[in-house]
Amino acid sequence: MKEPDSGEPARPGSGDAPEGVIPDRLSSRSAEGRVIRWILELVIIIAGAFFLALLLQQFVVKPFAIPSPSMEPTLMEGDRVLVNRLAYRFHPPQRGDIVVFHPPGQNGSDPFIKRVVAVSGDTIAISGGVLWLNGVLQEEPYLKEHPMQGELPETRIPPGYVWLMGDNRNNSGDSRVFGPVPVKSIIGKAFAIYWPPGRLGGL
Repeated sequence: MKEPDSGEPARPGSGDAPEGVIPDRLSSRSAEGRVIRWILELVIIIAGAFFLALLLQQFVVKPFAIPSPSMEPTLMEGDRVLVNRLAYRFHPPQRGDIVVFHPPGQNGSDPFIKRVVAVSGDTIAISGGVLWLNGVLQEEPYLKEHPMQGELPETRIPPGYVWLMGDNRNNSGDSRVFGPVPVKSIIGKAFAIYWPPGRLGGL
């Protein structure tokens, strides 16, 4: 004979879980899976951003720290600038550009930063403490001091080269020391100061 139903509700653990209720173990595994997926996505995003930054530095824009006072007062030692690596893919350097380059005859040296003062075909000379370009006296308001020390006989810049000098002319190792610089040795054109914040601005 069938025993009468006592009418008592099922106790937890006495049988299968009620319909629609997820056991704690399954819920815990699902949460762990979400955390793992979130971590993997974060790692992929960070790695992608790092790779993109490397590509930008290698081919587009490179940061550069000013290592000396040779470009004062335009650039101070310790300033950090952005350098456009694509600037001369479509046109040659122009007079007045500030460029980062590998100095001739100094293999292994850190890059230098100087101003383009003469380009291919120009003649340049230093006489009476001032700069002469193509026989014309140059006014250079960006220089730290006047007059310039030393003399330079008239020199013609050969094809594919530029003449580079620091704005702090009396404290700059530049083309007066190592001669004209091949355009192919130029890394790029400095176009902005990004550090320190108080000196933020274009060049």
